Amino acid sequence: MPKKRVTLADVALRAGLSTTAASMILTGKQDTRLSADAHAKVHEAANALGYRPNVAARALRTDKTRSIALISDYVATTRFASGLIRGAIAAAEEARYVVLVLETGGDPNREMKAVQAALDRQVDGVIFAAMRAREVTVPDVSINVPVVMLNSKNQRYPLTILPDEYQGGRDAVRLLVEAGITEGIVLIGHNAEAEQGRFRSEMISKRLAGIRDAMSEAGASFVKELSAWDWEPDQGYVLTQSLLIHTKPRALLCLNDRLAFGAYQALGERGFSVPKDVAVVSFDNDEIASYLRPGLTTIALPHEEMGQAAVKLVLGRNPVSLVKIPMPIMRRGSV
Repeated sequence: MPKKRVTLADVALRAGLSTTAASMILTGKQDTRLSADAHAKVHEAANALGYRPNVAARALRTDKTRSIALISDYVATTRFASGLIRGAIAAAEEARYVVLVLETGGDPNREMKAVQAALDRQVDGVIFAAMRAREVTVPDVSINVPVVMLNSKNQRYPLTILPDEYQGGRDAVRLLVEAGITEGIVLIGHNAEAEQGRFRSEMISKRLAGIRDAMSEAGASFVKELSAWDWEPDQGYVLTQSLLIHTKPRALLCLNDRLAFGAYQALGERGFSVPKDVAVVSFDNDEIASYLRPGLTTIALPHEEMGQAAVKLVLGRNPVSLVKIPMPIMRRGSV
């Protein structure tokens, strides 16, 4: 048979104080005018009895459950994007909140159920997170608590946390320019002419805009732009293999680390050394970037910082509606 729940009254009785006094001490109320000895007795009694505060009862009194729902598509089950959750949990713990993580797999029915489950539990805020930065459809249901879009956007909810993709694009080009490379640069993953009329996402568009603006300012231009819709290693390998048949590039600017991984394999097979023969710069800072030899210089997605910022924003601790988080430069050996 389960034990009877220890109540505040039990703690007060053991400490020899009133329930009101015990409550003031355990909730950390300031200026209680109770002695240090009274504080010690209450905490000792609570520890001895295994007392846990009744969160549901406290929520009824304060209209706060000190909980936040993080509803995502594939963030929780994807190693690459799990930093969003780690950052959110760290910031929530610091603020003495808990995070309820609900994964939907991008399924509209599961998204609706996730929102309803969160609201049924009276959360104090909702964060919608996406594995890859994009426009997200939020279920058409009334949400009466603050909503923040994390690594995503939605027209109904303006509070948004995004990586600063434009500056990240500029920084990638700057790495090559600082190394004295302004010629023989090949863009791997996108070709403006071939992809005309096709839309990836607003965030990728900003990354490309930053790249092209920085190239123009440096008086540089791509000798080739190679398009791949799926930015996976096999595409990076095939594109680089075909490139090397007729072209000897000085640098590859890959639009993500998985493309760069495939490019490394193709360069190695053809006898090219990184970075002596060909420099490589990429984006995302996937775990694979640090395992490559030489290590891959990349512009990182600041997932943990974004998760932390989302919690602060949903709790009203940031005065702006759009927060752009800088993308750190991970300098390794490929430039």
